[in-house]
Amino acid sequence: MSRVYNFSAGPCTLPLPALEEAAAEFVEYDGKGMSIIEMSHRSKEYSAVHEQAIQLTRKIMNVPDNYKILFLGGGATLQFSMIPMNLMGGSKKSCDFTVTGSWAKKAFADAGKIGNVNVLFDGKDENYMTLPDPSTLKVSSDAAYLHLTSNETIGGIEWQSWPETGAVPIVCDMSSDMMSRPVPVEKFGVIYAGAQKNLGPAGVALVIIRDDVLASCSDDLTAYLSYKIHAEKDSMYNTPPVFCIYMIQKVLKWVESVGGLEGVQKLAEERSALVYDVIDQSGGYFSCPVQVENRSKMNIVWRLPSEELEAKFVKETLAAGMSGLKGHRSVGGCRASMYNAMPVEGAKALAAFMKEFAAQNKA
Repeated sequence: MSRVYNFSAGPCTLPLPALEEAAAEFVEYDGKGMSIIEMSHRSKEYSAVHEQAIQLTRKIMNVPDNYKILFLGGGATLQFSMIPMNLMGGSKKSCDFTVTGSWAKKAFADAGKIGNVNVLFDGKDENYMTLPDPSTLKVSSDAAYLHLTSNETIGGIEWQSWPETGAVPIVCDMSSDMMSRPVPVEKFGVIYAGAQKNLGPAGVALVIIRDDVLASCSDDLTAYLSYKIHAEKDSMYNTPPVFCIYMIQKVLKWVESVGGLEGVQKLAEERSALVYDVIDQSGGYFSCPVQVENRSKMNIVWRLPSEELEAKFVKETLAAGMSGLKGHRSVGGCRASMYNAMPVEGAKALAAFMKEFAAQNKA
């Protein structure tokens, strides 16, 4: 078997032990003569997987008892609609936003179709390469929530601390750094994340919602769009994304095996330091546009002296067994996405290649 180092922003690399275990079970699960994705979602076999995925999420993230954990189809993009539809119902007709990059802009655009959105910060003038000091954010007293995007995959920026918002709940899209570090769950009203970065395959979103926020959600929504319905049914209102949740369960077991969130955080710090050190010590050959204090440990972005060199770099890394290093089409350059399952050896290989490339391609 020959596996490349997959630096794609998502779908992305998954832990090899989880993939191998799933492969061994794919045709027949637990001696039942069929795959788990063929079984009824009401079967005791799948019910056990579903419940364990919920319990592992609660344990690994230290989720307090007054939060519900949901697995919903549609990924994080559906949450861009569900959040404002649920939370801006009733008398709450506005929310606050930080617009910090491409994904925050998408969430902002959808929220603006549901209610009024007050922008507390917009990073447009800095090309979305910086974040505000959390202490400077002053939320509106009548806001239904403050929305943050914890990590921007395209811009390569990541919140390192969180604002104080009093009675206004923080809603945070953690799609691209979910479970990459400990977070104080109790500071948030809602945390949500598409699975395809750190959790599992694309097609499902993890939603963690506090009971008081859930209780305030609108009652005037169709069934699938209602958090209340999904919470009452333990994410089993309809057939859930069975295979995705099954894989999440396996990924969460792997997270436990490497030391939980403290373990994956240590790995993230080691991986990102290897690449950022090459960038910072290259004498400007590689340039990262993100302020040091805002740099993401999940998505590292950089430019080379010319677009021709960037194209050459991407082509040669692919030949060297490293995939997905081309920057997003909207910004160009290069990007290394190093989520939880990226081996440290992958970061070492990339760092070594970058040094060699710079040495061989300097004018």
